[in-house]
Amino acid sequence: MTASHLVPESEVEFSAIRAQGAGGQNVNKVSSAVHLRFDIRASSLPPAIKSRLLGLSDQRITRQGVIVIKAQTSRSQDLNRAYAMQRLQALVDRVATPAKVRRPTQPTRSSKLRRLDDKNLRSRIKAARSSVPD
Repeated sequence: MTASHLVPESEVEFSAIRAQGAGGQNVNKVSSAVHLRFDIRASSLPPAIKSRLLGLSDQRITRQGVIVIKAQTSRSQDLNRAYAMQRLQALVDRVATPAKVRRPTQPTRSSKLRRLDDKNLRSRIKAARSSVPD
């Protein structure tokens, strides 16, 4: 993780919500889950990282270019905030390095010959199964 791609916490908006699922008597009283909202277009990230983030087909990214992450694994709001920030940083780190361009290659001559030999062998095996004429 490089310092230039670190997501500043000042650009992230947190909102506390009630967590889903079982939690006993505490679940309906305490808002321990966290919604993290991060506007990609308004952020201070480099333009290349912004475009790669906007190009992702991730359900956490809205059409307006806002990343929404929900964290509710812990019963502590502070831990959920930290976990949400980690997930956002992991997403940014994933697109920080551009994907390696795949250059299509041709099959080698020996691999073509192996394929044809296997095909010929399979053909002979299937031909041997047929009924023998009288």
